[in-house]
Amino acid sequence: MFFALDGFLFAGWVVRIPAIKQQTGASASTLGLALLGVSAGAVITMMLTGRLCRRYGSHAMTVACGVLLPLSIALPAQTHSALSLGLVLLVFGAAYGGMNVAMNSAAVDLVAELRRPVMPSFHAAFSLGGMVGAGLGGLVAGGLSASTHLFLLAGIGLLVTAFAGPALLRHRPARTAPEAHTPQSQSQRQPQRKLDPRARRIVVLFGVIALCTAYGEGALADWGALHLEQDLDAHPGLAAAGYALFALTMTIGRLTGTLLLERLGQTRTLVLGGAVAAAGMLLGALAPTAWLALAGFAVTGLGLANIFPVAVGRAGELAGPSGVAAASTLGYGGMLLGPPAIGFLADWFSLPIALTTVALLAAAAAALGYGARNATHA
Repeated sequence: MFFALDGFLFAGWVVRIPAIKQQTGASASTLGLALLGVSAGAVITMMLTGRLCRRYGSHAMTVACGVLLPLSIALPAQTHSALSLGLVLLVFGAAYGGMNVAMNSAAVDLVAELRRPVMPSFHAAFSLGGMVGAGLGGLVAGGLSASTHLFLLAGIGLLVTAFAGPALLRHRPARTAPEAHTPQSQSQRQPQRKLDPRARRIVVLFGVIALCTAYGEGALADWGALHLEQDLDAHPGLAAAGYALFALTMTIGRLTGTLLLERLGQTRTLVLGGAVAAAGMLLGALAPTAWLALAGFAVTGLGLANIFPVAVGRAGELAGPSGVAAASTLGYGGMLLGPPAIGFLADWFSLPIALTTVALLAAAAAALGYGARNATHA
């Protein structure tokens, strides 16, 4: 529920950005600077949240962020300048980044207890929440003001936290289970131990894998529709369906991720996912027709679906909440890096050529995943 809430609230905010821009009177450039507040707040708090999770527990931190995130989402609609918007988005970004680290750390604990690779299921809930949030936002955007819409989202978020929070607070991960000989249990049982340099390098490696897949998500979110409409003469409605199809197949891929991990294991899942995403994105970027490009976007979503959750999960197995924080921070950086990188490359070359970098990084994720096959025993 917390994963779904995170995706739901973030998508609800994103669909109201045009209204907030008009309300604040910000130009495109000043709005872009204000939106950096989300990124800055998230990156600053992600590593801090890892330390707080070790001290107070990931469950308590998830619930705390589950209160702060809904409260903060109501703030942007109360601003009337780009400066004030940027400042409140620092708070929203801090809550969003904290929630991501805390709930992923809690999920890593649960995966260790269940001894089943269910991490993709949590990220599927995030994707579903995002789809619902975006769809609902699109439906009400014409009839509700941004202030009313975001206020209602805040109320929904607080109700979800009030309902789901007590269950998390009552339950503490079993860190001294009989299966304590497993690598997962050991990393969870001793989350504060010093990591040797090799372990730190492996955590960074998993973070880079997460970055490679998040780069593709950010790039397709911002540039996929434009590629379909500008380069392939797609109707605006068909162009808008490009990212929706990508998100749908990513959700399907994550819903089947546990089965895939049980059948293939983590390394094969990473390698296969990266290879499929690379092939799909080459088709999506270079296809001569919009329908073939849409097929490429769909295949890319299936390929990228489980790379991020597996990478974050493996970093958490190795280093506890600090590993989750490091991998999440690097991964989030990829989502920030993707859109502007694509923009610069599109100016220098062309948008289709720029989008092939998504395929390049997906292939890099596959290679790095194979290279990390002996990093943990999971």
